[in-house]
Amino acid sequence: MKKQTNYSPAHLLYLKKYRRKNILINVCRISILLVLVGFWELAAQLEWVNPFITSSPSRICKTIGELYENDTLFYHVGTTLEETLLGFLIAVVSGYLIALGLWWSEAARKVIEPYLVVLNALPKIALGPLIIIWCGTGSEAIVFMTVLIGLIIAIMNMLNGFMATDANKLLLLKSMGASKLQILTKLVVPSSLPAFISMLKINVGMAWIGSIMGEYIVSKAGIGYLIVYGGQVFKLDLVMSAVVILCVLAAIMYAIVALIEKLVIKNDR
Repeated sequence: MKKQTNYSPAHLLYLKKYRRKNILINVCRISILLVLVGFWELAAQLEWVNPFITSSPSRICKTIGELYENDTLFYHVGTTLEETLLGFLIAVVSGYLIALGLWWSEAARKVIEPYLVVLNALPKIALGPLIIIWCGTGSEAIVFMTVLIGLIIAIMNMLNGFMATDANKLLLLKSMGASKLQILTKLVVPSSLPAFISMLKINVGMAWIGSIMGEYIVSKAGIGYLIVYGGQVFKLDLVMSAVVILCVLAAIMYAIVALIEKLVIKNDR
């Protein structure tokens, strides 16, 4: 049965303006992208810039087509995507659970929090040689780098989300005799949902940074490998093609998280 909604004329007018505004924003976004791509192609064709250095949209499309014809496109994309998703999931789940443990134990939080700050400030690329020694030269090293970059951020974001729980609501539940587990499940976790979504959005970017950084250090396949190889042999069309593919994959992954956010917010209402 279709759900009936009774909106006032003023509210319907607001919704209409809101939809128009969203459509206008999307049209502007697409227009800007098309203008930039068109100008880039025009500048390369008229040699306002050196197409060998800057490449061009047509050359990028041709290079991606060659990768597809050689049956290497999906191999490299699949390799990086698998490493990125695995590292992302491990970092998010582990970070969430560790943050829960730190919220649960105030003593542990006070002891460990300074180390988290230091580890977060540490340039992870400096650990590259150690990661190779620890994990070898396979995908394990790349996944480890991805987890290393995303884990600390996940912990700190979720811990801040847990600690930002309304103090008055906490006091109310305590006065009603609620246990710490009940407070966690009934108040802290639900109220930290916005922080969780925000952490997912941040870690999407961090996961791609970690996997590409890992492939820079040690890889035999993947998008990062294509970038490194293209730079070494001066195939800059290949480098730019890999960067474009990376942008598309990152955008798709971010869009999935944004869709999850909309579904969660819709169900929460």
